[in-house]
Amino acid sequence: MNAAQILTENLTLVPQTYEEVCAMIEALSDADRKHVSADWLSRLHAEVPTDPWTYGYSMVHSDGGLKIGDAGFKGPPTPEGVVEIAYGVAPEFQGRGYATEAAKALTDFAFHSGLVRVVRAHTLPEPNASTRVLTKCGFHFVGDVVDPEDGPVWRWERHIAAATHP
Repeated sequence: MNAAQILTENLTLVPQTYEEVCAMIEALSDADRKHVSADWLSRLHAEVPTDPWTYGYSMVHSDGGLKIGDAGFKGPPTPEGVVEIAYGVAPEFQGRGYATEAAKALTDFAFHSGLVRVVRAHTLPEPNASTRVLTKCGFHFVGDVVDPEDGPVWRWERHIAAATHP
């Protein structure tokens, strides 16, 4: 599936290229780079450019074209139709609803792909901005889990049947 731009009220989610993703990883500190999944890195190097499930999107503000964050998937949908979303907004742009817009757009994209039945997200195991974002997007708290890459987290899910009822 080739990636195309995704438009929201205030954002354009622009597909990232292989080169952009590699540059982003290279720019990480050594401490942050060690948290990048080895499985994801192997998928990164095996995929074709602009694969939305691996490369993700740059969050670009519609007013002025400034990149304000990143959003994407933690990998392609599983055979069972499950995909996980992730997003991050630069600190100076947080609290303005951009993460909510991006999470909704990724969820809609996933459900409209025909490959996804469940969109999943993980947050720190405490109430925070991401738990509010996911609640606004119609996700439901599933429970505590230990993610192999992130450790203890809260799992959130939204099922395709709920896609029309946020």
